Amino acid sequence: MDGRTWGIFLIIVAYLVGMVAVGFYFMKQNRSTGDYYLGGRKLGPLVTAMSAEASDMSSWLLMGLPGVAYLTGVADAAWTAIGLAVGTYFNWLIVAKRLRRYSVIAGNAITIPDFFANRYRDKSNILIAVSAVFIVIFFIPYTASGFAACGKLFSTLFQIPYFYAMLISAVVIVAYTALGGFSAASTTDLIQSIVMSVALICVVLFGVRAAGGVDLVVGQAGELPGYLSLTSIYSDGAAQEYGAIKIASTFAWGLGYFGMPHILLRFMAIEDENKIPLSRRIAAIWVVISMGVAIFIGIVGYSLSKGGVIETLEGADSEKLIIVVGTLMSKSGILGILIAGLIMSGILACTMSTADSQLLAASSSISENLLKGVFHLNIREKSSLLAARLTVLFIAVLGVILAIDPNSSVFGIVSFAWAGFGAVFGPVMLLALFWKRSNKYGAIVSMISGGTMVFVWKYLVRPMGGAWDIYELLPAFLVAAALHVIVSLATPAPEEVIVKEFERASGR
Repeated sequence: MDGRTWGIFLIIVAYLVGMVAVGFYFMKQNRSTGDYYLGGRKLGPLVTAMSAEASDMSSWLLMGLPGVAYLTGVADAAWTAIGLAVGTYFNWLIVAKRLRRYSVIAGNAITIPDFFANRYRDKSNILIAVSAVFIVIFFIPYTASGFAACGKLFSTLFQIPYFYAMLISAVVIVAYTALGGFSAASTTDLIQSIVMSVALICVVLFGVRAAGGVDLVVGQAGELPGYLSLTSIYSDGAAQEYGAIKIASTFAWGLGYFGMPHILLRFMAIEDENKIPLSRRIAAIWVVISMGVAIFIGIVGYSLSKGGVIETLEGADSEKLIIVVGTLMSKSGILGILIAGLIMSGILACTMSTADSQLLAASSSISENLLKGVFHLNIREKSSLLAARLTVLFIAVLGVILAIDPNSSVFGIVSFAWAGFGAVFGPVMLLALFWKRSNKYGAIVSMISGGTMVFVWKYLVRPMGGAWDIYELLPAFLVAAALHVIVSLATPAPEEVIVKEFERASGR
């Protein structure tokens, strides 16, 4: 490595050491699994907002979204971003406060499966088992996408084999997550959201300057048919229609928020439900600005390629756009090296802020919900904390195995996992919080049908193309919601104690 690369390397190492230090700091504060998995419900409004959104964005923000915009133009990326922005706002608006209150009333639940089981008084543990299994199924590939993004970053920057680069990243993420639990993950997420913001700003300012100014960037992008349109995309040298069905399909990304366990846990963990409106405003503003900037970076990237400032990126390599721009920036002297180091740390921040939350959610599903809830293992509190940390390690190992392929698309993996969570948990969460007649039978059928439909639509229906080429989240969500209502109405009404608990959570 030359001097520039060493400079970037040292900045990244300092950043990673800082994250592990946070894990050590919070390690002694975890005296119970409630502390480990939910931070004792003591999160402040700023940490709640930024940790929720940082854990949501993942490497998709700095790699996937700019890459899609770079290849095909505005439409696909913009409608995805618009759907996510709307979903973010309404998730905070209608779910956050009710879930915070209801999760305490319903047996002081510390995980999403716990909440569902307590909400519906499911003594058979079927709800816990089904929800825990789906969390593991979809979180492992989601976590693997984060490890893959880190591997691409390090292998591109430092010319080391992808596998070892990915493995080093996984070890660091596992270290601070296993040590510090939810509090460490949330605190590092706040730090990482700041680093991600700095990275976005630096890349867009440098990129516009290197490309020749905003007018030139927009002008060159406008020369490509369909590139700046919201109703068409650029592909194979021509504009292809991006019609109403495709727009609705992409916009449906926003439905996923209602079922994201790692985001919903932040709602459950906030210290004061009356501060949720402040968190909502912070979260919504940050999401809109960060995604808008990320899409514009993709457009700037095209201009940089056209002007010969950077090489042309094709296929999955388009997700390396920010890495390429950061490397270019490092040639601008010591300040450039420093900023480039922050940009690369920002990519790590995107990945780590999601991976740590996913590891914890998957870990809690195994150690708390499956081992204790389903198999009724009597584990002492101290042993339970050890089991939680070992489960984090186990999930990480599976993620590493899935991330071995360096050609996997970060955007593609995240897209599928997002659909899975949205369809499995989204309808159940909304109906559990807002429909008194909802019962456990409807919830169980909803989860199973939503998860099954995601696979069926993704691999059997969507490949037929045409009108069937719809993002699997939308049809799976609608089917799961409909079956939840139908089955709940066709089976016995909830017991009186459940109804009274629902009314207390509703503030009646």
